[in-house]
Amino acid sequence: MRVELSVVVPMFNEEAVLPLFVERLRPVLDRIGATYEVVAVDDGSGDLTAATLQRMKRTWPELRVLRLRTNSGHQAAISAGLVAARGDWMVTIDADLQDPPEVIAEMLDVGRRERVDVIYGVRTDRSTDTAFKRGTARLFYRTMRRISGVDAPVDAGDFRMMSRATVDAVNALPSHGRVIRLVVPTLGFPSASVGYRRDERAAGSSKYPLGKMLRLTLDSITGFSQAPLRFATWFGLGGFVLAFAMLVLAVVRKLEGDAVSGWPSTVVIVAGFAGLQLLCLGILGEYVGRIHASLQGRPTYYVAYDSLIADQGARSGPTSGEALLPSETATRHPSAEF
Repeated sequence: MRVELSVVVPMFNEEAVLPLFVERLRPVLDRIGATYEVVAVDDGSGDLTAATLQRMKRTWPELRVLRLRTNSGHQAAISAGLVAARGDWMVTIDADLQDPPEVIAEMLDVGRRERVDVIYGVRTDRSTDTAFKRGTARLFYRTMRRISGVDAPVDAGDFRMMSRATVDAVNALPSHGRVIRLVVPTLGFPSASVGYRRDERAAGSSKYPLGKMLRLTLDSITGFSQAPLRFATWFGLGGFVLAFAMLVLAVVRKLEGDAVSGWPSTVVIVAGFAGLQLLCLGILGEYVGRIHASLQGRPTYYVAYDSLIADQGARSGPTSGEALLPSETATRHPSAEF
């Protein structure tokens, strides 16, 4: 059966919000006038998210459950869902209801009417977010636009709709540690945007604490910009010029009979240059680490279970129950996110 719309939903410990999410999402999709599937990606949840999804699937045949073997990260879960999805159009949305499912219908209408490949969900009202989160998000997007040249829409996260051609292009990229919200704009496909008000999380707790936000920022910078390497080069050049100037000054003052500066100034200078050297080595190390991880080719997620494969196996009448276990043939995607 042809699927016109796939809704990819990464989930990690979303047991509390799942009933509310499904209660709002299903009516929207039933009224949208297109065949659809909902690819719910359980990212190694430790609560009853997987069991709740399986229970909901009994009364919602369009729901497809994709379970990863272990927690692999938000971007990896999205990547897994995009690889598995079958739709002509695909939407990625979180389950916390901060991004309203009702906007999906508007996105699909814009995509069809304007014949674009990407429709970004842009947060026009973020009053429910803290001032810290709004400020850091604004700083993140402006910094990335400046240092990488990626024309990523400001206040557009991972709530977007993409055509099949766009998703195929994303899935074909060999990059490791991808940040999809920056990968998609780099493709340069025709795009449009739909504005919406960002709501508060309906239930549960945020799955993006400060540590994960910093990790996402680091992956974004090292994955899409060479500016840090240039910083290291300029730091090294500046340090050399300053050291040479200090040497000339010391020689001149010595020839004039003045005493050379004592050990405190020497220690300060040595410590300063040592700090710059360590900083530059750290920047280089981040890039070398990414190269090393890419060369190893280790998959960053494994699909342990896909309800679509399980259902097809059940209909074909396998001779052994073990033949139904997708975990024995876990899906590997070499370009998935951390």
